[in-house]
Amino acid sequence: MISFYPTQAKALVTLVRERPLFVLTMKNGENRFNTNFINALFSALDDIERIREEEDGEPAALVTMGEGKFFSNGLDLEHALSTPGFFDEYYLKLLTRMLTFPIPTVAALNGHAFAGGCMFALAHDYRVMRSDRGYICMNEVDLPSPLHPGMAAIVRIKMLPKTYRDCVLQGHRFNAQEALDQQLVDEIVEGEKEVLVKAKELGLKWSGKAKAGAIYGMLKREMYAEGIRYLDVKGWQAKL
Repeated sequence: MISFYPTQAKALVTLVRERPLFVLTMKNGENRFNTNFINALFSALDDIERIREEEDGEPAALVTMGEGKFFSNGLDLEHALSTPGFFDEYYLKLLTRMLTFPIPTVAALNGHAFAGGCMFALAHDYRVMRSDRGYICMNEVDLPSPLHPGMAAIVRIKMLPKTYRDCVLQGHRFNAQEALDQQLVDEIVEGEKEVLVKAKELGLKWSGKAKAGAIYGMLKREMYAEGIRYLDVKGWQAKL
C-alpha cells in the first residue's frame, strides 16, 4: 500500500495505491465542488495518469469515495456562480476527465450524491451504493436551476428514459434499491465499510481491461461522444 502526498491537496483528498487499485477519498466535508477542491482532484488524477504512463499495460482501476453522510452534495453554488470560468475550466472539465479516464472507475457512494455530486458519480464507469444511507438526486428543478447541455447529455447517456424524466422533472430522490432497479448503480450493500469493499471488488474485477492502455480512454470517448461535445459548450454561465 502506497499513500500519495504530502501536497497542499492533502486536506481535501487522499490517494492510496493498493495495487492494482488507486483509492481516492474526498475529504472536503460535504464535498461541494469549488476551484480548490477540483484542483485537488485534478492533482490526484494527474498522479494516477503519470504512474500509468510508467506502467502502461498493467491492470489498474480507480475507486472514488467520500466520507460520512455525503459522497458529494454538488456544487458550491455561490462560489461557482461568482467565479469566472468555473464551469468551463473546472467543473465541466472534471466531468469530461472522469468520463474519459483511461482506466476503469468505480464510485463508492458512501452517502448522498446530489446534483453536481450525482453528475460526478454518473461520470464513473460503475457505481456501488449503500442501502442504509444516502440518495441519488438531481434537484435543479427545486432550486430552480437549468442544466448545462453537457450535464443533461450525461443524464441522457447514463439513465433510462423514465428515470431521466423522474430525475430531472421531479427531482426524485432515488434510494439504493430504486437506484439498482433503475440501473443507476451496479451493486448495493449495507454499511460504509462494505460499500468500499464492494467497490474495490468491482475495481479488481475490471482492472485487467486497463491493459488496453490509451485505447481504453479512446473507447470511452467514442461511447460518450455526445456528452463530451456538449460539455465543451463555452459561455453557458454568462447566459444565466
